[in-house]
Amino acid sequence: MSVKAKYQSVLDLGEKLAIKDGNVTEEGGVLKIKGQAATQYEKNLIWDKIKEVGGDSPADVTANISIEDESVYHRHTVKGGDSLSKIAKHYYGDPMKYKQIFEANTGVLKNPDVIHPDQVLVIPNL
Repeated sequence: MSVKAKYQSVLDLGEKLAIKDGNVTEEGGVLKIKGQAATQYEKNLIWDKIKEVGGDSPADVTANISIEDESVYHRHTVKGGDSLSKIAKHYYGDPMKYKQIFEANTGVLKNPDVIHPDQVLVIPNL
């Protein structure tokens, strides 16, 4: 199996996330990935997928992923059934961090218990 085939799920995720300026080359059995993620969260997703495939310190892949918008952790589009605590649990692993999400979105939200589908919320860096 080629190293590119081994990491195909990483490349597929990069396409799904619309990583910009993507470039993938293979040199001496090492896959070199370069691109720009929209947010730190998306960069983390790429790295998590790399580790899922290659382990914590893979020797057969290098990735140079920059971040387009470092001012936020991510931007989340609200879907039906979402709540700020569910969103906080998803991004931070802690539903009580909903307060930080609410504070970062007071221009859009007036009440932490009322959010609507299609609203785009800032998920702040903590």
